[in-house]
Amino acid sequence: MQTLPSPVCLNTSKRRWGAVAACRITVAVVFAVLVLALAGCASTIDAKVTRFNQWPADAAGQTFSFTTPAAGRELELRAYQALAARELQARGLVPAPEGRAGRFVVEVQASQAERQRTQQVPVYVDDWVYVPAWRDPTRYYGGYWVQERFGSRYVGDREVTRTLQASELRLLIRERGTGGELRTVFEATAMQESPNDDLAEVMPYLMQGVFQDFPGANGQVRRLRFELPKQ
Repeated sequence: MQTLPSPVCLNTSKRRWGAVAACRITVAVVFAVLVLALAGCASTIDAKVTRFNQWPADAAGQTFSFTTPAAGRELELRAYQALAARELQARGLVPAPEGRAGRFVVEVQASQAERQRTQQVPVYVDDWVYVPAWRDPTRYYGGYWVQERFGSRYVGDREVTRTLQASELRLLIRERGTGGELRTVFEATAMQESPNDDLAEVMPYLMQGVFQDFPGANGQVRRLRFELPKQ
């Protein structure tokens, strides 16, 4: 489970301004790093989906089949093909009989790559005030420190670089012509960045994003947010 970093306290110098005057000490620099959509126990996944299509009007009821998965990733890619098959069937297409090619040939590609992202994050300072020692006619009171009543003070931004995993799903659907030639009728790419390196965990959401409002407008780019089930 990924967690946000805890605030970091940095001790600094004290300065005394006199017996009556208040003294200040800067005791903490606190920064918060904003985390992008899927990070361990994050509650949402953010994805960018780009689609192009020339989807035929008579596609309902037609058959589909898949290309052969890349060598070395057969089991993984067949699992992603099963996700696509459920989405296609929900939209009126039917699987081609075993061993036969469908009118529509579907190719599923999935990849993940490491990327460095730099961003500015806010920095805050907690100011504390020293109350000097004092006495009344009957009692002595020692000095002590109290936090500034106005709370943390914003002092600027700090540049932070993080390593993220860029997960990508690319789905192509080609239509088989009467002469056996193939032409692309649907092409979609779904991308998501987070510290999570589990591609299989992200893939159902990317597939859902590809097929949301299928086939969609040609050249459409959408940014989607998916709610994750509570742990």
